[in-house]
Amino acid sequence: MAENETPLDIFKRATAATLRAIAEREDVTVSYGAEPAAAAGPRVRLPLPGRDLSAADAAPVRGAADAVALKLRYHDAALHARRLPSGETARAIFEGVEQARVEALGAKRMSGVAGNLAAMLDERYRRQGYEHLAERNDTTLAEAVRLLTREALSGAPVPPAAQRVVEMWRPFLEGKVGRDLLELNRHIGNQDAYAKIARQLIHDLDLDLGETEQDAETDDSEGEGEDADQSDNQSDGGEGAAAGAQGALEGGVPEHQQEEGQPAGAEEIEGELMPGAGDDDPGRPGRPGNLPRHGLNSDPTAYRAFTTECDETVEAEALCDPDELTRLRGLLDQQLAHLQSVIGRLANRLQRRLLAKQTRAWEFDLEEGMLDASRLSRIVANPIYPLSYKREKETDFRDTVVSLLIDNSGSMRGRPITVAAMSADILARTLERCGVKVEILGFTTRAWKGGQSRERWITAGKPANPGRLNDLRHIIYKPADAPWRRARRALGLMLREGILKENIDGEALLWAHSRLIARTEQRRILMVISDGAPVDDSTLSVNPGNYLERHLREVITDIERNSPVELVAIGIGHDVTRYYRRAVTIVDAEELGGTMMKKLTELFDEDADAAWARAAAERAPLVA
Repeated sequence: MAENETPLDIFKRATAATLRAIAEREDVTVSYGAEPAAAAGPRVRLPLPGRDLSAADAAPVRGAADAVALKLRYHDAALHARRLPSGETARAIFEGVEQARVEALGAKRMSGVAGNLAAMLDERYRRQGYEHLAERNDTTLAEAVRLLTREALSGAPVPPAAQRVVEMWRPFLEGKVGRDLLELNRHIGNQDAYAKIARQLIHDLDLDLGETEQDAETDDSEGEGEDADQSDNQSDGGEGAAAGAQGALEGGVPEHQQEEGQPAGAEEIEGELMPGAGDDDPGRPGRPGNLPRHGLNSDPTAYRAFTTECDETVEAEALCDPDELTRLRGLLDQQLAHLQSVIGRLANRLQRRLLAKQTRAWEFDLEEGMLDASRLSRIVANPIYPLSYKREKETDFRDTVVSLLIDNSGSMRGRPITVAAMSADILARTLERCGVKVEILGFTTRAWKGGQSRERWITAGKPANPGRLNDLRHIIYKPADAPWRRARRALGLMLREGILKENIDGEALLWAHSRLIARTEQRRILMVISDGAPVDDSTLSVNPGNYLERHLREVITDIERNSPVELVAIGIGHDVTRYYRRAVTIVDAEELGGTMMKKLTELFDEDADAAWARAAAERAPLVA
């Protein structure tokens, strides 16, 4: 042990060693960061515990490490992929049931692991607000099935934070799938038999599997050789690499991990571990806002979309019924009541700054203009004085529109997306009072692991280098011309867990930019709020590892060099300064509101570039 090693360093080293021991893999490398736990092949990232290293902070980190280790040890990704259904809810349930299996195998053998997993789950459900949920929905169905499966396999009680949700679902689920849960317990050691029963469970819930069990059996007998051929002839590693291991670490969200035994080159890349659309006006090649056109002889690694027919740009209200939006908005207000006063004070400061720049100024003692009534007494006292006139000065405050582009990916789930929604709400309200229009946009995908785009690629024979292989979903929470009061409720949609999936930042940036370019305002500002690099399992499994990141860098460079739009980014727990010239990184989501106000204030300063240069100089010693 090094002499200068801190207790936190010792904890990190011990946790990494334990993870390798449980996984029975010496090649695993472990890093720590602000994001949720994830794995990509032998590389694992774990959440960083607090500096005080209390038991309450340490146990969830150990639980996350144990969950990843058990999946590395007991999970066969290729077999899993062959049984994986295509329906969104069915897929989430299938992934959760499999995660419950590997965790139960470890919990039965090691009581310490069982305690760590329980602490991890309870902390996660508390962070996601499960204690406050009052209704059943599709998202909580997957988690309820997972927890009841965990209960049936290991006998572990439901985490306290999720008891309310499970009890809402238990009467319905036990009547539908009670027998299936018993069968799962009988085959816990056989993943293939277990997967067949899991599919039957999903069928008994009247959910769409996307293919029949007979099709799955055919895949087992005939597709096995095909999978091997695909592994030899393509760098994507077939379906196994695309599906990978979907995480139960974040409520049915993919863990982006690859198992031992997958072919070389099939590694799935998670954005943090391996950094690297349709256009409203496609007739303007070379302009920011347009996807590059590629001919038959173009670079096969150049960015493209396999198909844009499945993409959608949708108003927030169309994705949720009005009553649910009202409930979500109420939950948002309730969770952030204490934060509103803090951000409100900062918003008032920004408002005073903007109004000061718009204050009227007058020129006096002119020979023409409006009669200056304040000088009339001088004329009465001495008639030889001429009449005095005044004229209003023209303000230099330019007509402005601000667009907020918010990452709606799964890793934003919990506190980050909640604070982002409230900060956007208060900022829109503040700028509207100052005559500055605000647009609030979100970007995600319609499905995990490819959706219809991937299905079309498979149907087409899995051509090499297909490009982007997922269905985009771009959400308009508030158009620039809509008043804040009309869009206020729509921001609650960000709290609906089923909305948050993958993030393809480059095309989202092009989309938001193209909307700003079409505006008539003199000054156009685009603020991007994100917590990670672009990541989409389906795309990255069949393209180079830096495919999405490289495209994002190209888009940013094009906008910053050639566009009148002023681009600024805020990274939550993720260093976005390596992408954007004007950028800042915050560690805690609670800092988001104040940082948004501060950066907008700097942009409205006359010498914004100098302000950013000073901020960059201040950060330089810290980075070094």
